[in-house]
Amino acid sequence: MAVIRGDLLLYVDEMRMGLWGQTRRVWGLRGIPVIQKIQIVFDWRYLVLGVNPQTGKLIWDWVERVRQEYLLPVIQRWPADVIVWDNASAHKANQMAELGCKLVFLPPYSPELDPAERIFRYLRPKIEGRVYPSLRAKQITAEHYLRQLAADRQRVKRLVNWDWIQLAHDSLPVP
Repeated sequence: MAVIRGDLLLYVDEMRMGLWGQTRRVWGLRGIPVIQKIQIVFDWRYLVLGVNPQTGKLIWDWVERVRQEYLLPVIQRWPADVIVWDNASAHKANQMAELGCKLVFLPPYSPELDPAERIFRYLRPKIEGRVYPSLRAKQITAEHYLRQLAADRQRVKRLVNWDWIQLAHDSLPVP
């Protein structure tokens, strides 16, 4: 069995981010209805995010679609011996097997096991519920929050380094 160094393990997932607005809970005066502006524009990109729970490292990039031809160049640029992600069809495509790293798939319908999903849950309230002049403006806002989070690795570890991940990593053979 090959030994996996903690800094070469990434949990990866994608989040669709677009200009199709969503309302969020906001404070308002009792008895007065709250009116929120929303956008209804069919324009989006996908945020591909990799997170290492042991080191707190975040890596991200943007793609137009979640297909193997879009994901492959992104994942090839990232330094990883092991990629852990969900069972999306693009993740199991033929070309993905040629990445040169080990692919580990999470059980179907289990986003609660994916640390990248926790980062998305942190990010969504910060970027949704506002009207943006363009998709690029929304991307810039999202990247601002991602850079802030990436600069604080201890915070990332508190968000995603769950006990079961730490136990699994500790049980790996020592080099």
